[in-house]
Amino acid sequence: MEYSQQHALNKAPLRFLKLQQVMDKTTLCRSSIYLLIKAGEFPGNYTVMGKRKAWLESEVDDWLMSKVECVEL
Repeated sequence: MEYSQQHALNKAPLRFLKLQQVMDKTTLCRSSIYLLIKAGEFPGNYTVMGKRKAWLESEVDDWLMSKVECVEL
């Protein structure tokens, strides 16, 4: 299942999360996050302010909700 970013980009306001914040929010470790990104199952990160990598909070929230919906089925 590949993660779709279309819905998340239509939300406002935009808030970026650092890797540690993504880890705290999802309870995933760094390596799991990057493995899921590589598999197309987790939102990718963005380069912000030159070198900094960050995730859109709305995309991470949508990913979390998709996991809740999978459990409810």
